[in-house]
Amino acid sequence: MKKILTLRGAKRGLSYLVVGGWSAFSVFFILWIILASLKRNRDLFGKPWSFPADPAWGNYVKTWVNNRFGDYFLNSLIVTSVSVAALLLVSVPAAYVLSRGRFAGRQALSNFFAFGMGVPIPLLFVPLFVIMTTMRLGDSLTGLSIVYVALSIPFSIYVLEGFFASLPSELESAAIIDGCSDFQVFRHVMLPLAGPGVATVAILNFVGLWNEYQLSLVLLNSPENRTLSLGIYSLITSMQYSGGDWAGLFAGVTIVMVPTILLFIILSERMISGITMGGVK
Repeated sequence: MKKILTLRGAKRGLSYLVVGGWSAFSVFFILWIILASLKRNRDLFGKPWSFPADPAWGNYVKTWVNNRFGDYFLNSLIVTSVSVAALLLVSVPAAYVLSRGRFAGRQALSNFFAFGMGVPIPLLFVPLFVIMTTMRLGDSLTGLSIVYVALSIPFSIYVLEGFFASLPSELESAAIIDGCSDFQVFRHVMLPLAGPGVATVAILNFVGLWNEYQLSLVLLNSPENRTLSLGIYSLITSMQYSGGDWAGLFAGVTIVMVPTILLFIILSERMISGITMGGVK
């Protein structure tokens, strides 16, 4: 018995060590990038581990205005917000029906969506480009949003199915006995209970789409339609000709990181409770 307890303690200690070490590693480099964005290029390489004595806030102004990160930020915000909203509008009812409904082919549909998560995105580059161009949606934020929603549906439905399946069926039965229709049961009973799970899916998709790069590179050509990830790429490319403005690059990276960090800080409790609820079935 004592040996078992010692083994469990060792495993728990190792888990804390790995998670704590990874967290410390991530936080350290995020702080280093933020501090580097406030230095001048000469100080960045001369004193890489020091605090900026005179913070160069002009790096952010230069990146935001001269490198058009203001426009890219707005494009990313529109594409990501619209995509996540449309994705939830489609995925939440579909996941509820697949998890609670009883009809022929339900399991086949669930397997079909689960299979969609295994399709490598690079295999879809050429078909998506041809389809979007044929539909006159190529090189547009609307076309990119449609692709984002379509490719994110399998993961969202798969995760949300687990949340809805973990909810007690007694509440659903009680609402039906009280005279609620199927839609009222979903809207007024099950959807509020699945709130943490919906928030978790929204956050995970927002972070993933906000940082998405490959599909944006394939589907967008015009500079005015670029998203932030493409803005970082264009900034790196321009450094090959105009010199290495590394401080400006780190300012751009910080601009990309800030919304996702703020979103996690604001909604972290709901996200953690959602993951916990979905993990207990």
